[in-house]
Amino acid sequence: MESTGSSGRLWELQFERSSTPGGAFAALTDSALRSAELQVPGSLAAAVVKWPVELAQDDSWRMESVLSKYENQITIFTDYLEEFPDTDELVWILGKQHLLKTEKSKLLSDISARLWFTYRRKFSPIGGTGPSSDAGWGCMLRCGQMMLAQALICRHLGRDWNWEKQKEQPKEYQRILQCFLDRKDCCYSIHQMAQMGVGEGKSIGEWFGPNTVAQVLKKLALFDEWNSLAVYVSMDNTVVIEDIKKMCCILPLSADTAGESPPSSLNASNRSKSTSAGWPAWKPLLLIVPLRLGINQINPVYVDAFKECFKMPQSLGALGGKPNNAYYFIGFLGDELIFLDPHTTQTFVDTEENGTVDDQTFHCLQSPQRMNILNLDPSVALEILKENLRMFELVQKHPSHWPPFIPPAKPEVTTTGAEFIDSTEQLEEFDLEEDFEILSV
Repeated sequence: MESTGSSGRLWELQFERSSTPGGAFAALTDSALRSAELQVPGSLAAAVVKWPVELAQDDSWRMESVLSKYENQITIFTDYLEEFPDTDELVWILGKQHLLKTEKSKLLSDISARLWFTYRRKFSPIGGTGPSSDAGWGCMLRCGQMMLAQALICRHLGRDWNWEKQKEQPKEYQRILQCFLDRKDCCYSIHQMAQMGVGEGKSIGEWFGPNTVAQVLKKLALFDEWNSLAVYVSMDNTVVIEDIKKMCCILPLSADTAGESPPSSLNASNRSKSTSAGWPAWKPLLLIVPLRLGINQINPVYVDAFKECFKMPQSLGALGGKPNNAYYFIGFLGDELIFLDPHTTQTFVDTEENGTVDDQTFHCLQSPQRMNILNLDPSVALEILKENLRMFELVQKHPSHWPPFIPPAKPEVTTTGAEFIDSTEQLEEFDLEEDFEILSV
């Protein structure tokens, strides 16, 4: 067992309360290490990450019973700094800047307003017989949920919307939150994402990379009629404007409408109205750019361009982290990235009798963690669009040597999206797309 020292490393074991009086240790930190001796497996990675994944791939589905013996979540803090320093530097969070010295409370409020999705346990088994917890393998899926949830908040509530504890929220907020509950009938649930991953060559319970999550979200969005998102995932570090227009533009159904202007935004109510009136309506675009910014670590030449992405008002952050440890990056301070960490196991939360969701566990009220940008794995997925960056190429026309671009379409099935994905055999209707970045997993 390793304790805090010159390396700044801390092992923290968080135990679930037992049914016996008094329960188990609530937490074991460096102070407790002096008076307790714990037996820790020789390889924590094997115990925490690879072991449950191997069980899932072995198709034995004993994961839940095994995890019940280890109802602890081992969190490793290495090079992660929680408290903000006393500095005059600006902090950038998803396109908004905060002066740390005078606006710290405003900064923390902005961060806590982001929806925070973590490992959960005791939800209904995935696929009926699969795991009922995603602890150890679902971190990248949770980061994908956080990124998409931020996109939906910007779409329906605006970037300046803020969340306050115990305060009644708009109905759109509750509807967004319900899209991500851990139930098979919620369009972006862990159930839907894990089962759609089968079409990407990932077994249920297997760790995803950032590009795989992007492909899964692109396909699930086809079943989401309320938000009507066009999700574009770039290929070969190239964003093609022509292809994006094909995805986003909804052609009119009738003659011209002289003197009238198309709606500035598209929703379920005005979508049919605008197309029937002759306007070329537009779907909101979620642009995801999978990148590899180095071989084994990020090349320093990309650091400034990467940080610049968080300054854009349209920014939704980045998915990445380290192999088998995913984080949702939402901003930066100096050369340190600020991120939300999904590696906390919480109990499944469902809707209440009045149809609302108790959202207290869906917002992180602690100071966010930070890591040096050079410690980031070079495989990341950015949600950006800016022409003067050189991390990827922006072109007007579809490259002639590429296969023809066909906008993704919802498969012709007679069931709902949830029922459709409940049968992995029908996933053959989707083309299997391999990852096009090298993942160090």
